[in-house]
Amino acid sequence: MKKSILTILALCFLTFSACAQSSKTTGEKTMGTTINITVNGVTKTATLVDNVATKALLELLAKGNVTVKTNDYSGFEKVGTFGTRLPTANSQIDTVPGDIVLYHGNNISFFYDYNGWSYTMLGKLDIVDVDEIKTFLAAGKGKTDIVLSLK
Repeated sequence: MKKSILTILALCFLTFSACAQSSKTTGEKTMGTTINITVNGVTKTATLVDNVATKALLELLAKGNVTVKTNDYSGFEKVGTFGTRLPTANSQIDTVPGDIVLYHGNNISFFYDYNGWSYTMLGKLDIVDVDEIKTFLAAGKGKTDIVLSLK
């Protein structure tokens, strides 16, 4: 009986440890810099992390607003191309709604659901409610222009 209980406890421990590892964050520090994100005339802010990609993004935005023509992809993100490449610092990321990431150096993704892949984290929308994120990003509504600008 003791052996069975110990085996069950060991299995539970291993299961919980694996789950905890699969939901790791990028560990990147928040830059503290916020930018504006505008969708369908509504503007919200996003806080950037501190990496080479966000520094390049800020340099790009210093030259003017960037409009990204996005589409829904697989029911979890809005994705579109910058038209230019930014430096990458890819790592395996388990995204959550509100995350903003760089994909292949020239695509930006705005997540309204969960996914895991190798991305460069850019930042996070300053919205905590998942339904508000979905509404703001026009989730599931097809083509959407998203404007990034400095505050």
